[in-house]
Amino acid sequence: MQPRCCNTRIMASNSDFVQYIVDQCCGAGEVTVKKMFGDYGIYCDGKIFGLICDDCFYLKPTEAVRPLLRVVDMRPPYEGAKDYFYIADVDDRDYLSRLVSETCKVLPDPKPKKKR
Repeated sequence: MQPRCCNTRIMASNSDFVQYIVDQCCGAGEVTVKKMFGDYGIYCDGKIFGLICDDCFYLKPTEAVRPLLRVVDMRPPYEGAKDYFYIADVDDRDYLSRLVSETCKVLPDPKPKKKR
């Protein structure tokens, strides 16, 4: 399942594509998504590691993952955003799970939620 062109803002992501990405990354741990500003933040074991915007998958850039990428393609997931790794090859489950796992190893733990 390859995404359409991601260079222009068209509309929010299709829920089937979002679920496909979650399923493809599940080898890294407990993968969940949260709707954010019309698109999705994607988490593994509570750490946000990427975004799904306009049916495209973006991974937080880390130097630990750069050498593992088949293609290094940096793009902003939405206008005004910093560049993320754009991952076009979303059909290889082992590859995506490894990218997610290695990314999450170097990301900080989420901050505990404040009690109200």
